[in-house]
Order: sequence, then C-alpha cells, then structure tokens
Amino acid sequence: MTLFVVANPKGGVGKSTLSTQVAGYLASRGHSVALGDIDRQQSARLWLSLRPPTVAPISLWEVEDDDKSLSRPPKSVQHAVLDTAAGLHGARLKEVIRLADKVIVPLQPSIFDMYATQDFLNQLADMKRAQRVEIGIVGMRVDERTIAAERLHEFVDRLGLPVLTTLRDTQNYIHLAAGGLSVFDVAPGRVAKDLAQWQPLCEWLDREA
Repeated sequence: MTLFVVANPKGGVGKSTLSTQVAGYLASRGHSVALGDIDRQQSARLWLSLRPPTVAPISLWEVEDDDKSLSRPPKSVQHAVLDTAAGLHGARLKEVIRLADKVIVPLQPSIFDMYATQDFLNQLADMKRAQRVEIGIVGMRVDERTIAAERLHEFVDRLGLPVLTTLRDTQNYIHLAAGGLSVFDVAPGRVAKDLAQWQPLCEWLDREA
C-alpha cells in the first residue's frame, strides 16, 4: 500500500483540490483507494460524500484524528491519499510523515506562498524519516506566460526538488468538485488541457515508492 500525503502549512494553496484529484486518478486506474482528511474544513470528506455511484469508487479512510495520533489506512486498499490541514507542523507533521511514502506539496506562484513553503520544506529536511520519503512540488493556479510563473520555477530550482507539473487556474476543478468528480471521471474532451497538465504527475504517481 502506498500513502500519498498532500501537505503545505500555508492555507488556500489547493490541498483539497489536489488530494481529491489524485484519489480520482488512482481510482480511475482500477486501484482500490481510500481518502483521508485531517483538515478541520473536511473539504475532501465532503467531496467524497458527493461522489456518484456511477464512477470509480473511493472509500473513506476514517483517520480518527485526536491531535495525538492517526490511524493507519485500511489494509484492504492499494493506495491511500491524505489531505492535511493548514498549519501542519511539529509532532503532527512528524506523525504524518511517519506514515507517508510520497509527499506532494502544492505551491502557488506568490512570494508569501513560496517563503511559507520553504520553511515547511526546511522542517522536512531536518526530519530523518522525511529523507526516505519522495517529495514533489505541484504548481497550483499557474499561468506559464507570467513573470510569477518564472519566479516559481526559479524558486523551486533552488530547492533542488522536482516540479512534477503545473496546473492552470480553471473553473473545471470547481465545477467538478461540486459533484464529487475529478478530471478523470468525465469525457476527456471536456478537460483535455487539464489532462495534458496532469500527465507528468500521473507518471510520478504510478511509480513505486
């Protein structure tokens, strides 16, 4: 079983969007998938409750978050995805990383997001367990034609971590979330640009941890 953790202590960077889409992709490939949510807003859990029975199933991982420990993902699934909270740090961060196989860090191209994320990545670098975890960055709401996008790539290059892909700012994710859907649950022609952006990230997800 592979556990994908989506984490960034900065709020509003797209963690829930990324978590639900990753779960949707894995399920669309025929894998058994569980989705957990330790964010107080419980957005990923809400998305899952809206998911129709006509698409690939995703089970709920009852995380049993008591601010001290997390339950392990169900042994019956091949993959689990964990949506984490803003402000993740300290003992709670260590607990999450202890369970993780891969960590996906969503990052928006703003100076505030980049420096908040750098502090987070510095924390990870100081954790022995994190040195055995594969970490990748996903640019969120990125317009590659802008100076902000250039600065994002320059910033990440200095960190020495891979940018797995960049995802554009589109209403597709908002509209699909309202029905518990991912871009992998609808006709490809509706989301062709988004699927093209997801391709390198999907290849990374498919690699064994």
